[in-house]
Amino acid sequence: MISKNRRKLHLASAGIAVVALSLSSMPAQATPRLHSEVGVTSTSIKLGMTLPMTESAKYGYNQIPGAMKAYFAYVNANGGVNGRKIDLIVKDDKYLPNLAIKNTQELIQAKVMAMVAPLGTANNKAVAASVNLGNRGIPSLFINTGYSGFTKKAYPTTYSILPSYIMEAKIMSQYIKDTYPDKKIGLLYQDDDFGADALVGFDKTHGNTTFAVTVPYASGSQALPGVPDSWITKFKGKVDVVVIFGVSSATLYTVMAAAKASFAPKWILGSVGADIASINPATLPYIIGATSMSFLPSTADPTDEYVKLFKKVNTDYNVGASFNSWALIGMNTAFLTVQALKAAGKNPTRNSLMAAIDSKGSTFASAGLVPLNYSASSNVGYNGYWFGTFNATGELVPNSTFTYTTWTTDSSTGAVVKSTYKRPAMPTNGLPQ
Repeated sequence: MISKNRRKLHLASAGIAVVALSLSSMPAQATPRLHSEVGVTSTSIKLGMTLPMTESAKYGYNQIPGAMKAYFAYVNANGGVNGRKIDLIVKDDKYLPNLAIKNTQELIQAKVMAMVAPLGTANNKAVAASVNLGNRGIPSLFINTGYSGFTKKAYPTTYSILPSYIMEAKIMSQYIKDTYPDKKIGLLYQDDDFGADALVGFDKTHGNTTFAVTVPYASGSQALPGVPDSWITKFKGKVDVVVIFGVSSATLYTVMAAAKASFAPKWILGSVGADIASINPATLPYIIGATSMSFLPSTADPTDEYVKLFKKVNTDYNVGASFNSWALIGMNTAFLTVQALKAAGKNPTRNSLMAAIDSKGSTFASAGLVPLNYSASSNVGYNGYWFGTFNATGELVPNSTFTYTTWTTDSSTGAVVKSTYKRPAMPTNGLPQ
């Protein structure tokens, strides 16, 4: 009996030795890791992104991935995230929901840990309905849309970054009431969930703005010959101020049509479609002095520590690309992503990544001049704006001294209030620890 037990023990020990020998002979990158996660290896973290890189909606947005990759390259060159380098895979969806669905499915098959900064209300809704990231537990971080419907309850793994369009319209209403109390106001808006949120924000129970002329447009129609000219015909001679609540290409074509018709209203440009001078410098003369809003500092600010750092990163790692508001958005989004991955632990998982944002996201450092509002019950990012005008070089500036007055609100009937928020200091060299 004893000899049999000894024989079994000897055989078991020999088996363990064989397994240990086989593991030791495997290359380092093939060594199994405990608690492994999709898209995470001992040396890398793979992320995915889908947005319009071509076609009519590409303007501005197609500059975001390059800026994000530049900041990730900067982080990778300085040790990565706990020794892991970030790999961002970017796919072009042309602003088409069906293509966004296809891209997202392909990125999941490519084993990305998370989606980051996917763009567009319709596209994100389509992906959520068809691919159902929530049920799969796949994070969709810092999405580029301000649609108020992306709530924690309805989209548990989705995190917004922009203030909602309702918030934006409410704050814009306050500005219009204070600045143009006796002027006739016109509104051009994208006729989908994007524009519908704006109408809620402008409504009397929220912002209480009355428009003398309201013109909806179908997404994509702004690029059709003659269409923007028809919008200007409806505004000219009837309004003093025109609010454009649309994508950057809609602003671009509208301003060009207005110039052709010798129509020069006071422009108030929504945050999404404001940076048109960097897209087509020929439009610059027509928007100097126009008003817009931002939750990030001005790219022309000579003293802002984030602007200075991100400009340098852009020069070093995004060679040849302009540093404008799109680059600032991309850098800041990448910066938040690195903080979230750091906070997710030494061996991050999808669940620990989302838990980190839920518990610590509201305290993340960022370039934002208004607070982040992440919590276990909220996936809301920023909640406010400052107003500025476009200068002679096409940059949005608050005033000559670069002092910012910010306003915050919510997506319900809460008041628009002047903010006293003080953002956290930037970590040393812009590298989260």
